[in-house]
Amino acid sequence: MENEEIQHTDTSTNDSINFENRIDLTELHQAVTNLKAELAKVIVGQQEFVELLIVALLSNGHVLIEGVPGIAKTVTAKLFAKTLQTHFNRIQFTPDLMPSDVLGTSVLNMKSSEFEFKKGPIFSNMVLIDEINRAPAKTQAALFEVMEERQVTIDGIRYEMQPPFMVLATQNPVEQEGTYALPEAQLDRFLFKINVGYPSFEEEISILETHHDRKSKTPQELIETVLTPEKLLEYKVKTQEVIIEKKILAYIAEIVTKTRTHPHLYLGGSPRASIAIMNASKAFAAIQGRDFVIPEDIKKAVFPVLRHRVILTPEREMEGLTTENVIDMILQSVEIPR
Repeated sequence: MENEEIQHTDTSTNDSINFENRIDLTELHQAVTNLKAELAKVIVGQQEFVELLIVALLSNGHVLIEGVPGIAKTVTAKLFAKTLQTHFNRIQFTPDLMPSDVLGTSVLNMKSSEFEFKKGPIFSNMVLIDEINRAPAKTQAALFEVMEERQVTIDGIRYEMQPPFMVLATQNPVEQEGTYALPEAQLDRFLFKINVGYPSFEEEISILETHHDRKSKTPQELIETVLTPEKLLEYKVKTQEVIIEKKILAYIAEIVTKTRTHPHLYLGGSPRASIAIMNASKAFAAIQGRDFVIPEDIKKAVFPVLRHRVILTPEREMEGLTTENVIDMILQSVEIPR
């Protein structure tokens, strides 16, 4: 019996080795470690924020960043773009911003007497939209096509975006005067909504020390490039190859389906939310060096994917309940696959 147990253990160990070696994620894991270390030179704390940015990048998704002013939302997004060898543009959304200010416009060339398309700032690899809820609905709607289809159609002509393409948008949850709420269709195009909070007491001290030691140097001067577009594309392909079992897919489907029937929710998650959770969970596994998804990866992905996609009933909202509370209730009610 003892020999049989030893033999069984050896076999399972060999299977485990073979299973883990199906996709070599060593280089990807190291690149993510280097990227985190580079950002840690300037960004104190915010480990979850940085990790979610990396996961969104590997999942080919966009990110909505929400937090009060002064907690380094914009700086982190800028430095994140600096670690990638890509083009970066920043657009400050204001109430008088027009769609053409974002997408571009056709201008008459006096020499050729023909209209030429002048590309707007959205034509970049990494685009930071500061205070996205400051612009009116017409300008926000201009982002629908480019975020979903990675293209812009002007005067019947399609202009493709060069990969990688990622939108990082910030918004302030406190100052609502002069802002325009993002419509559900717009919110649904963001893979994650990341809530950035205040640093802890110890982190606050570290922030002060970092600023003091930096002297006159800007944060951008301290950050080096870690990833090239070619390597990033290679890592994205590997991330998509991460193995996810059918019972894990059923776990995702059950969570999202329950958001549609939950009595505390007026609006549940769409199939796009299910796909977002699946893609994000693959990326969470990949950055850990695993080529298979586990339930913990799903749990990590569920909150940032669903918190902006589900809407509370007015009664529950008045009671002070949050979408995170309801998502947690749903997670507790769904059996974890073994």
